[in-house]
Amino acid sequence: MNRRQLLMTLPCIAMASSAWGQDLTLDNWSAWKAAYLNESGRVIDDGNDGISHSEGQAYGLLLAQAFGDRDAFRRIEGWTQSKLAIRPDGLMAWKWQADGVADLRNATDGDLLRAWALLRAARDSGWGEYEGKAAQICRGLVETCLAPDPRVANEFLLKPASHMTATDQSVIVNPSYYMSRALIELGEAFGLVDLLRTAAHGEQLLRDPAALRDWINVTPSGMKAATDLSNAFGWDALRIPLYLFWSGRHDHPALGAASTRFASATLAEHVATVTAPSGQLIAQSDAAGFRAVADLAAKNPPAKPRPGQSYYADTLALLAQIAWREGI
Repeated sequence: MNRRQLLMTLPCIAMASSAWGQDLTLDNWSAWKAAYLNESGRVIDDGNDGISHSEGQAYGLLLAQAFGDRDAFRRIEGWTQSKLAIRPDGLMAWKWQADGVADLRNATDGDLLRAWALLRAARDSGWGEYEGKAAQICRGLVETCLAPDPRVANEFLLKPASHMTATDQSVIVNPSYYMSRALIELGEAFGLVDLLRTAAHGEQLLRDPAALRDWINVTPSGMKAATDLSNAFGWDALRIPLYLFWSGRHDHPALGAASTRFASATLAEHVATVTAPSGQLIAQSDAAGFRAVADLAAKNPPAKPRPGQSYYADTLALLAQIAWREGI
C-alpha cells in the first residue's frame, strides 16, 4: 500500500487438501461488504482516511466474482466506470475522495486486476458484457505502462503508472504489481504477447532478493533503492507471495525468502509485516490477512478470516483463501 508514498505451464507441488470452503464463506463476504462496500459500489479503505482507490475497486470486483455475487459486481463496476474510469486511455484515476477524483494518474496494479476481474466475470461466471472493457484496459496497459528493461534487450518492465518516466538508465518498479496469472490469462485471452512476456520476465526479476522491496529502481547495473520511496519489504511487497502462490509458482524462491521475513516477528501469533533490506524487523501484526499471506508463503493453508480488522487485512484474508483454492 505504499503507493501513498509515491502518489501522495505451471510448476506444482504436492499439497494436502484444505477445507478452504469452510473459511471462504458467504458470511465472510457479507461481513466484508458491510464494512467496506457502500450501496453505490464504492469500496472504502478505512485505513487510508476513507478514500477509495483503483486497487480497492479491483479487489472488490475479484471478490464479488469469486463469491458469485453479480449484484455487488455490477455495483462496484458501475461506480468504478462512472467515477474512476474517466481517462481517455481507458485506465482509471487511482484516488477518489468524498468530493471527487483527487488524483487523475493511474496505478497499474489496479488497472491490471480490474481487467482480470472483468475477464473472469465474462469467462467463468457467464457475465459476458464485461469482456470488451477488459480488452480495452489491456490495450491501454500495453500502450502506456510497459517500459524496456535497461538490463536486458527486448524485455519489458511493468511501470507503476503511465506517467512514470522510464529511460534506458532507470525504470521505477513496484514488484508487487506483478500478478503473473492475471498477465498470462489476459495476454492469452486478447492475443497480447507483450503481457505474456512481461509475466515471464517479472517472475525472473522476482528471483533476485533485491526485488523483494516495496519499490526498486532498475538500472543497467542492476536493482537499486528507489529515491524517496520505501526500500522495505512492507505493505506493498508482502503481496508478492500472495500473487506467486495464486499463479501456481509454488517453487519460486521469492516465497521462501518472504516466508523467512514473515517469520522474524517477535510476538506470538504475529508475522512481520515490514522488514528492512537487512531483515531487521520494523513492524509486525497478528491480523488474519497478513497471517494468511505468510501461510501461503510457507505453502500452508491460509489463516481463517477474522472480519472487522481493517480494509487491507480483511481483503488480503479473503484473497488468500481464493489463492489457496485456485493456486494449488
